[in-house]
Amino acid sequence: MSTETDVLVLGGAGVDTIVYVPELPLPYADSYMIRPGIEMRAGQTGDFVALGVSELGLRTHHLDMIGDDHEGDLIRELHRARGIPLTDIPLPGGTKRAVNLVDPEGRRLSLYDDSRFQETDRLPEATVRALAEATRHAHVSITYPCAFALPILRAAGVTVSTDLHNWDGSNPYHEAFAYEADLVFVSTTALADPERTMRRITERGRAEVVVATAGADGAYLLVDDEVTHIPAVVPHAPVVDSNGAGDAFAAGFLFGRLNGEPPHRCALYGAVAGAHACTVPSTRADAISRTELLARVAELDSAEPASIAAAKEAG
Repeated sequence: MSTETDVLVLGGAGVDTIVYVPELPLPYADSYMIRPGIEMRAGQTGDFVALGVSELGLRTHHLDMIGDDHEGDLIRELHRARGIPLTDIPLPGGTKRAVNLVDPEGRRLSLYDDSRFQETDRLPEATVRALAEATRHAHVSITYPCAFALPILRAAGVTVSTDLHNWDGSNPYHEAFAYEADLVFVSTTALADPERTMRRITERGRAEVVVATAGADGAYLLVDDEVTHIPAVVPHAPVVDSNGAGDAFAAGFLFGRLNGEPPHRCALYGAVAGAHACTVPSTRADAISRTELLARVAELDSAEPASIAAAKEAG
């Protein structure tokens, strides 16, 4: 198969309004004086994954439904400025948007506007098929209507990854994504038993690898029926915001995977990329570069015993 793209990102384009709050949860009050302020910027999960893999040198294309509105223009400009090809299908209900409350420790609470999509909204099959046939891998956001594109991706023969985010392990909406992807990311935030959920994904679905990210506690990797803990990486700069850390982890992991690295090495790339994302303020859409990532990984390799490094390489 001749490919023009390494990673096709489906869905997840949107705009966030960032509100810095003094604490989370935010106690009720009639009003708050907010500093450093309230800002709007383009970038939700699909945008961040597309930006992340593109900055790591992978040929990237983003496909989603976007409104003919100011928010849609912000998304289109973000992609133009970063040189990421974007195929945007008109979304009659308007561009997806959210409000992110961010506390002084960088923790985030997101409020998503769930009213933009209609049940009849679809990514055009011919467009999905043409892009899929020219790509090596597809990363599918769980935003509606991406689930309807999964059979088309399968028919095109591309490998598929997805991020279930804060799935509770039982909501049926996520199952189509969880059981149709070859590589699944999920947060441990809402999981009572992460390992049980990870194993169920591999037992009921197609996944060869499942990654459960756990924030400051690192991540857990399920591959070849074995669960391994992946330690968190200490960022090089102060932590200011966790927004986009999971998307950065996925981008780093995909960079390793598409370059033929073993799963444990891919998880290290993901951990480094995720740690970098925590040093980037919510008001910016930014990602670690390939040069920075490889330099940081080399530092970590040189700081540990050769036996451990060899084990990681063996994966």
